[in-house]
Amino acid sequence: MKVINVQVDGLEAAVADGFYDWLSEHDADVVCVQNLKAKEYQLSDAVVYPEGFNAYFFDGEPDNYAGVAILTKEMPKAIMTGLAFEACDRYGRYIQADFEQVSIGSVMFPVEDEHNSLEDKLAFQQQFIEHLKKTKRKRREFIFAGFYGVAHKSVDIADWKAAQNQPGFLPEEQAFMDQVTGPLEFVDAFREANFGENQFTWWPDADSARRNLKGWRLDYQICTPELRQFIVEAKVLKDRVWGQHGATAIEYELD
Repeated sequence: MKVINVQVDGLEAAVADGFYDWLSEHDADVVCVQNLKAKEYQLSDAVVYPEGFNAYFFDGEPDNYAGVAILTKEMPKAIMTGLAFEACDRYGRYIQADFEQVSIGSVMFPVEDEHNSLEDKLAFQQQFIEHLKKTKRKRREFIFAGFYGVAHKSVDIADWKAAQNQPGFLPEEQAFMDQVTGPLEFVDAFREANFGENQFTWWPDADSARRNLKGWRLDYQICTPELRQFIVEAKVLKDRVWGQHGATAIEYELD
């Protein structure tokens, strides 16, 4: 099973620029998409009904803001939206597809902007941790794929010394990732299979910064520990950038 996650900075514009054609080249089974910047009813039929995929959407309440989607080749057993707390559900930040062996969620964490402060982001992180604790009590496997907005370690950012006081690399934000992959025992699936440097998914400038590798890895697939043994390949897809973001693709040896 190949899972791709990508923050597109507007799904309608991405599809018009060849996003769905590009996906077909990479043969994904599940695609987790963030930052649709539109409600489902505002999207064209070409976006809502992609060839070869079942598409599901969760809208944000504000116009032209947030929203997530999940595209699946196989028909899921169930679709769930939201995580039952306002900071997630009001802004359309989580949608989940349940399959026979695994549940896969498309998640978009907040960043500091006109709708959210740093305190809002940190509060979201803590509420997500509470959800992960509940997840551990369930007898199934999970992958939470999407935009986390945090560079976890120095290898995940080009110039970590210069970024130490910048949002996205603050100690309290890194502490969230430390807790997820430490005491909670969830797995950063990408780093299980790819230990390389310059593995970035966001660039401040999509052209010159990407060319000079001045990027950050802000997108993750976090999975339950039992899935660790099934991770076979992980890479950043560097052939296209969507807005300022690159996609992450991870192959799991699941039927």
